[in-house]
Amino acid sequence: MTGRVPSMRSKSGFALLCPVLMMSSSAGAQAISGTGRSIDGDSLYVGDTEVRLFGIDAPEWSQECTRGGQPWQCGREAAEQLSKLVTGKRVECVKVDIDKNGRTVAQCEVGNIDVNRTMVALGYAIAYRHYSTAYVSAEESAKAAKRGLWSSKFEMPSEYRHGEEPAAKKGSRERPERFVSSRSSPQGSSGCNIKGNRSSHGWIYHLPGMPYYNQTRAEEIFCTEAEAQAAGYRRARAR
Repeated sequence: MTGRVPSMRSKSGFALLCPVLMMSSSAGAQAISGTGRSIDGDSLYVGDTEVRLFGIDAPEWSQECTRGGQPWQCGREAAEQLSKLVTGKRVECVKVDIDKNGRTVAQCEVGNIDVNRTMVALGYAIAYRHYSTAYVSAEESAKAAKRGLWSSKFEMPSEYRHGEEPAAKKGSRERPERFVSSRSSPQGSSGCNIKGNRSSHGWIYHLPGMPYYNQTRAEEIFCTEAEAQAAGYRRARAR
């Protein structure tokens, strides 16, 4: 094949190459590896690199689905599922492209687990057919077994994003809130133990040893104060 493969736009405007090129180990394929940390159901940090998972689409952080006539936080559960797969583990990714927000678009693995495929197979993401058919079989399996999203009624993530919402929600679509699993604790051994919390008092981060540190619910975990400040948080005042 000669010439450049035309790009296509996704939910965040990233350009995707064809699956054959993405999976290829030919020259030019860029490998990214590092400790994983989930952001939402289809994006994560691999070391210091922000990655959008290729070929899949998960519900938005704020998105609700309906199961048994009752709403459930499908967006947050998708984020938590990805956290189980990647957080604190070594993640290996093959870069496909860079989206308009500067995120790397990639196919990722943890050991012999294909993270992209697993999220779809578990029913917490759908195959993003508009850009790739690589995960259609995984989606069909999840749908037949009524796993995850398929056990409920839900709006396709792309439709949810383009639907009418309050301005506050619209502003969060381009860069979803980062996710820290409520089942995990700060990783003190790695130095990532600064808790970021959002409240009526503002976006505040708490250092170990500060008053209320143990009682603070971490919505984000940071490794350094500079990282917390860059994300828009300020240091808690010691009282």
